[in-house]
Amino acid sequence: MTAGERLVVGQVRGFHGLRGALRVESLTDRPDERFAVGRLLFVEGAETQLTVVESTTDALGWRVRFAEVPDRTAAERLRDLYLEAVIAPGEELPRGEFYWHQIVGATVKDVDDTVLGQVVDIYRAGGAEVIIVRGPTGELDVPLVRSVVRIFAPARGEIVVDGNALGLRGEAVATAAAVPATDAVATAADIAGNYGDSAETGTSGNPTPETGGQ
Repeated sequence: MTAGERLVVGQVRGFHGLRGALRVESLTDRPDERFAVGRLLFVEGAETQLTVVESTTDALGWRVRFAEVPDRTAAERLRDLYLEAVIAPGEELPRGEFYWHQIVGATVKDVDDTVLGQVVDIYRAGGAEVIIVRGPTGELDVPLVRSVVRIFAPARGEIVVDGNALGLRGEAVATAAAVPATDAVATAADIAGNYGDSAETGTSGNPTPETGGQ
């Protein structure tokens, strides 16, 4: 992603009070920055600007008020919509880090060159991202951790995993099955470890979330 492009940073999930406060699910690794007072956000796919005038965390994520949303009636019109932020110069990801949408579509293979399928979605569980791979035998959840991933190069559409670690050949590694998944940006060095490949990080048909390893 380059400066000037937009990324989804949250989704409106509900409302609070009568003054237009929105309950927002964070879809970014940098919520303190993205929802800071004075920041500009946009309604997904539109040029509608929203200026943050108040924000705080709550049990459901973030509670945010915008200058352009004065009351509950205006807030209700934003229900379930995604909120986007513009990438500013200098905010581009460093080499070896990738947004989730950059991973979707990559082909996943076992180390024996068997094609397991393509990445169709990503989620976060605990401290690691997990990719959902859809292939000939159905769907497979693959945690992006060193014990499983051997090559992680989404930029060229390539992810190679250890089928033994995933239990695909009857030699499952107990720790691999227990690894949870995660949020916004994936970092190649953290995933590929010493395997000598770079790593890179949306969801198929969904907006581009700002998540990975930041």
